[in-house]
Amino acid sequence: MEVESNLLIVVIDVNPAQKYVRSDSKQFFNCVDSVLTFCNAHLMLQASNKACVIASHINQSHILYPIEEREGVTLKPIRQVDGQYEVFLELEKSVRSQIKKFVMSDAFTSFDSTRSADSSGNFTTCLASALGKALCYINRKERELTAGEKLNSRILVVSGSSESTAQYMSFMNVFFSAQKLGVIIDACVLGPYATLLSQGADITGGIYLRPPHIPGLLQYLLWVFLPEASLRKQLALPPPVPVDYRAACFCHRQLIDMGYVCSVCLSSK
Repeated sequence: MEVESNLLIVVIDVNPAQKYVRSDSKQFFNCVDSVLTFCNAHLMLQASNKACVIASHINQSHILYPIEEREGVTLKPIRQVDGQYEVFLELEKSVRSQIKKFVMSDAFTSFDSTRSADSSGNFTTCLASALGKALCYINRKERELTAGEKLNSRILVVSGSSESTAQYMSFMNVFFSAQKLGVIIDACVLGPYATLLSQGADITGGIYLRPPHIPGLLQYLLWVFLPEASLRKQLALPPPVPVDYRAACFCHRQLIDMGYVCSVCLSSK
């Protein structure tokens, strides 16, 4: 008998330069609460379901959960608190404690802007690095499977940062690698239209969504991104948005409409 499980990896952007964070820092913590509730809902759907949370920050990315994936962390027994399921408690404590460290280190008000800004003045987030780490995690989990086990994996990106075309090649490598592995990449964008993430969602067969109201993020996560890929065709989901397939210039790192494109690396000039 085949045992089938679903692995959900959530890449959450913790960059303090996100527009919605700068306008109201409380919205960020509401988004974290929504992501945690969404992960718990995924774990409740099936006992064999698994979850992983990766934080994407300025010039770095870290696995927040599971705990055993973080370097230098010793596992401790988890006890129930007010009857709460141990897995939910472990997920919540791990993610909140690590995000708290990010917040305390940057204070969400001051950070090294000269080191983090790209050529266009944007404070970029290492989303491509976090997505690559997610694919490595999926590949390792698939290698650990035993006979009769099957793992369905997908990735959800929750970000409100402006995209950096300097990461164009890294994004394309991740998208086509995910397509080859059969991994869906969904994108929940809390900021302006994200060209590269929309391309990745279209390439891998995922969903690209910009929630009109950030306070209602949880409702959109549960409605659009909680169902498995096999069930989405049977649901009334938001219509797909047109995808901007412009490539990034290899010289100036800008999206262009016309140019010479390499058939191997897809870089333009």
